Amino acid sequence: MANINDDIDDLKNEDGIVGVQSPTKSRMPIGNNFGILFQEYFPPGLMRKVVSEVIATYLLVFATCGAAAISASNGQRISQLGQSIVGGLIVTVMIYSVGHISGAHMNPAVTIAFATFRHFPWKQVPFYAAAQFTGATCSAFTLRALLQPIKRIGTTSPSGTHIQSLIMEIVVTFIMMFVTSAVATDTKAIGELAGLAVGSSVCITSVLAGPVSGGSMNPARTLGPAIASSHYKGLWIYFIGPVIGTLLGSWSYHIIRVTDKPVQAISAKSFSLRLRRLKSNNEDAVDKNIDSV
Repeated sequence: MANINDDIDDLKNEDGIVGVQSPTKSRMPIGNNFGILFQEYFPPGLMRKVVSEVIATYLLVFATCGAAAISASNGQRISQLGQSIVGGLIVTVMIYSVGHISGAHMNPAVTIAFATFRHFPWKQVPFYAAAQFTGATCSAFTLRALLQPIKRIGTTSPSGTHIQSLIMEIVVTFIMMFVTSAVATDTKAIGELAGLAVGSSVCITSVLAGPVSGGSMNPARTLGPAIASSHYKGLWIYFIGPVIGTLLGSWSYHIIRVTDKPVQAISAKSFSLRLRRLKSNNEDAVDKNIDSV
């Protein structure tokens, strides 16, 4: 009888309830829990995306703010229109260069808008934002060293009242994000032309917004040069305006989009490849018609 009681005592768990004892431990080691948590918030491939965003934002600020700084010091070298063209071209180039790796956001407001409408995971937003602000700040300090004695490294500040600049930033960022949402998240859009569409929208809106607010549309593009130049006039405008504009742009396209299919990433296939395939298919059809005749 004593042996039976001993066996029952061995089968009791910590709460005194009899149960079948598992040969393995019921609790996972702390190390395994940390590993699972780490993989959840920092999955494989995220580091590549973060580095990609740092590089892309660095080059974006280097081109746009460099052109703006040179134009401000001597308008005969680079005009206002030239600044806008440079901004649109660098956005286009970066989308085709790293769009298939990180999405080429280069803008915390864009990342927040994508996350808000479930096109991007919220848990990766802080990593992207940190990468974008880091790239912009490093680029601005690089320009300050290269463009001496220029003091203002492509800073954006209101030309009129703060309200005018705020509304302008909201409107132009709305346009940019509306186009971005159309070509980057809709499966019926031509993904191969995303770079041209987004870059063109940036160029057009910069021409309009430049004389009023500077046409930033990007908190990182404003904060980096502001730190390097120690110029913080109206800084809040370029955080609130772009975020509101991107959210409104994404929401507007979300309402009118035709399909709710999963998000389509920007295709890595070039438009020229599609043209060659189309040409090849046409040639095959012609050959078949000749053979049938």
